[in-house]
Amino acid sequence: MEAARVPAAEIRRLEACLDYHFVQPALLLQALTHRSAAHERNGGRRTRQSVAKRGAGSNERLEFIGDRVLGLLMAEWLLERFPHEQEGALGPRHAHLVSRTVLARIAQVMDLHAALDVAEHEARAGVRQTANVLADAVEAILGAIYLDGGLEPARGFVRRMWNDSIVAQAHPPKDPKTALQEWVLARGLALPQYRVISSDGPSHAPRFVIAVDVQGKTGQGVAGSKRAAESDAASDLLRQLGAERQAAPTPDRKGHGQ
Repeated sequence: MEAARVPAAEIRRLEACLDYHFVQPALLLQALTHRSAAHERNGGRRTRQSVAKRGAGSNERLEFIGDRVLGLLMAEWLLERFPHEQEGALGPRHAHLVSRTVLARIAQVMDLHAALDVAEHEARAGVRQTANVLADAVEAILGAIYLDGGLEPARGFVRRMWNDSIVAQAHPPKDPKTALQEWVLARGLALPQYRVISSDGPSHAPRFVIAVDVQGKTGQGVAGSKRAAESDAASDLLRQLGAERQAAPTPDRKGHGQ
């Protein structure tokens, strides 16, 4: 299989940004490899065997473990930072900090899009700039750091890159659907209406795309359940309306497989 197509200069820049040097550089290369690039290097043929191994060689396995590591490290940090808060307040804080919105923002700070390895046709379509792909790559990088160096460097990465986001949380954020409803009611507008754009995927891993409209703006969410996709859509719309800081997505916050 062809090696990942990430320039050496980008790898050096990214390691400097991460403040971490990989003992196993292949882990970082894999973390930067989008499914489309892995599929292209595997020959791009759609066979029964290839479908069964869909995503092989991409960053999806690293994203899987990175998601769990982020959840643990963020929960640990919140317990330290807010020793008197209970689960009802800590839960929304945690959900916001591990959300697609925050992950994508961190990816932008890192200029991560420039280092992603994607297939040519996906690059032309702008996939490097999509929130889901950027968020997945951040989790994959965290997973790669954990597998390469353990929990301590992973903790250091999280506390450096998420510091501004956690400091900005003076108060526990609201659920985005509640925040959006309060926003429209305060302005005498009609309640937001959610609509299903698409619903696909196998029964064990469904993928819902849901939209919500207010004042000519549309928010869109992608997740593994309708409830989470609605929350994601509300969060996206709140961001467009300039009310993002009021809300936090639900824990099941982002779709996979873009």
